[in-house]
Amino acid sequence: MWKLFFETCNVLCCLVPGRDRRAHIRRLKLYDWRRKYNALRRAYPELNFNRTQMIKGGWNIGFIVDRRYVFKIRKFYDKTIPTEKIMREQRITNALADTASIRIPRIAVVRTGGYTFYKYDFIPGRNMNTYSSRTIAKYAPRWGAQIGEFIHSIHTARAPDIDDLRDRDGDGWNHNDICNNVIIDPKTMNVVGVIDWEYSGWGMLATEFENCVRFSKKINESGILTYIQKKYYELSSK
Repeated sequence: MWKLFFETCNVLCCLVPGRDRRAHIRRLKLYDWRRKYNALRRAYPELNFNRTQMIKGGWNIGFIVDRRYVFKIRKFYDKTIPTEKIMREQRITNALADTASIRIPRIAVVRTGGYTFYKYDFIPGRNMNTYSSRTIAKYAPRWGAQIGEFIHSIHTARAPDIDDLRDRDGDGWNHNDICNNVIIDPKTMNVVGVIDWEYSGWGMLATEFENCVRFSKKINESGILTYIQKKYYELSSK
């Protein structure tokens, strides 16, 4: 859907008078998506870019290519930002991936066309937040238990490779945006992945619980948080 939207807007920009004005609109409103897309096509000629979906959220836009890889990049990319700062997400996910009870995408750095992209394997499934209120409530006990186990596995992890990122008050590692980034396998109706770790970091457990339901009314009203917390504390008591 987003790809079609951006393609249509890109064509309509041709009607705007003035080359500089067109470039300004494409940069400000369309995030120079076409240049970023073409940079990836040149870098990966073996991939089928006819099967590309665009995603948009937070600070980033992304391209799901051939249902194999996700390439993510800042909407307003600034190549002067140090790679270390951009790839903070990579360090955290790599450090926690082996500990997590649910799949975390492993991130690679791709530099092409003057851009730096995040690249990770596509996890097939459907975002939990796209299900109906009735379905979320029905599966709240199962999904809540799986998410609770996941939170326990990362929050209690001790990852010395990223100790330098413990830059705030906290008692463990948080994803901080679980509500919007849980992937469900529609065949098994199990949680199979947690994506988009750009807000992750050291923090308080209470904050992680809050952010499991904070950004979605239907998830909040499903009662899933009760099951998340129940499973977490069951594991903590062992």
